[in-house]
Amino acid sequence: MELLYTAHVPAGPGPFPTVLALHGWGASAHDLLGLAPVLHGGEALVLCPQGPTLVDLGQGFQGNGWFPLTAGGPLDPFEFRKGVAALRGFVEQALALYPVDRRKLVALGFSQGGVMAYDLVLREPKLFAGLAALSSWLPPGLAASIARQPEHEGLPVLVQHGTEDPMIPVANARESREALLGLGVNLTYREYEMGHEVRPDTSLRDLVQWLEERVFQPIQLV
Repeated sequence: MELLYTAHVPAGPGPFPTVLALHGWGASAHDLLGLAPVLHGGEALVLCPQGPTLVDLGQGFQGNGWFPLTAGGPLDPFEFRKGVAALRGFVEQALALYPVDRRKLVALGFSQGGVMAYDLVLREPKLFAGLAALSSWLPPGLAASIARQPEHEGLPVLVQHGTEDPMIPVANARESREALLGLGVNLTYREYEMGHEVRPDTSLRDLVQWLEERVFQPIQLV
């Protein structure tokens, strides 16, 4: 595996419902692993890769990101594609290495990780059973570059955002909502009275419920 990552692997041979959890700017591969015990009762395979871009947090500390920030400007396409290529390579390697139930693979991204999840899933909807974007946004330039596909139709997508988010205004999430509806996905959109975060008693509870009902529910064979 070319990217550093952490993993929660349930007991048994699998295959397992799988969550690809993508951290935000300045965080690390450990940031979202703490969600694993509550996702599918701890019985989901959770893979948390670490972004390849180093972030100077000051006072000698470093974090990681998926692509450099541009102070509110458009994404740097070259740097963004570098991050995307690294992530796609990780997914290919993970699918070969781990017992992933490919019918129940969902990408979950927080903040900048949500941008990566949007690109990953919306460009290759055949590969994924769902997409969750938490406190994130779908940049207009990125949205405009994604052509609608038949596989978008009915694809479960969850968007959660805080109305008091100081990092990514809720207006960005609402703009993302309109772009997603234009692709024909099965969108669940939720706003919460919170900041740039995941709250156990509200947004996390709803995330767990959405995963069970829309992604991890038993597949009916007909």
